[in-house]
Amino acid sequence: MTDAIRVSREGPVVRVTLDRPDKHNCVSTAMWRQLGTLFEGFDADESLRCIVLAGAGGKAFSVGADIAEFPQVRSNAAQAREYGKLTHGAMEAMARCRHPLIAAVQGMCVGGGLELASICDMRYCTESSRFGIPVKRLGLVVAYAELLPLARLVGPANAKEILLEGTLFGSARAREMGLVNRVLPDAGFEEAIAAIAASIAQGAPLVARWHKQFVNRLADPAPLTAAELDRSYHCFDTEDFQIGTEAFRAKTQPMFKGR
Repeated sequence: MTDAIRVSREGPVVRVTLDRPDKHNCVSTAMWRQLGTLFEGFDADESLRCIVLAGAGGKAFSVGADIAEFPQVRSNAAQAREYGKLTHGAMEAMARCRHPLIAAVQGMCVGGGLELASICDMRYCTESSRFGIPVKRLGLVVAYAELLPLARLVGPANAKEILLEGTLFGSARAREMGLVNRVLPDAGFEEAIAAIAASIAQGAPLVARWHKQFVNRLADPAPLTAAELDRSYHCFDTEDFQIGTEAFRAKTQPMFKGR
């Protein structure tokens, strides 16, 4: 963990906070590297059930890459390729992580910050949140690997609107696009996010991982294999299935074990 990324945990829920509020939580090269390492570790942690990604300070989720670093790390195509390997590696680690990942968006969610949010499984924002990717002002292209999650999320027409207009837009337009799952009041936002994460964590963790895997797989147009189709029935051989069905019959709260 770097000074600019804070990790806290409450039971099976982990919170990852981008902690550079004075710079609107922009992401340095060191932070990109750390995000990749963190999410590789999260993926291997069987005890996790939900991850929340947030920005510190309440004024910004993130405004993306640290432009102050560009003269050293992104001033030409050769440097940009190496920088892309780092950032794309971090994003791939986040996307591959088995556990449900929530983006808790307060304030500005711009540029690479919006790309980070797009990778998450769900996005919840405050009424005052602002979104956009105004890279046209920098003469900068959003690479395929960064654009794919956003285009899948909002569709090609909305993705083009975000990039070609290059303006910032509010939470209502973000909800209309399907960019966010829900717009929540600014007051009590943290408590609402905690309640959502706790609700996810109460479910059978193996089922959550399977559902995430299944939905992501359906985005691939390749036909499902026989082995993939059969995976739909693996839950019936788990201990959690027995726990869940017995609790349902007894009208009690199931205590899942992830087995």
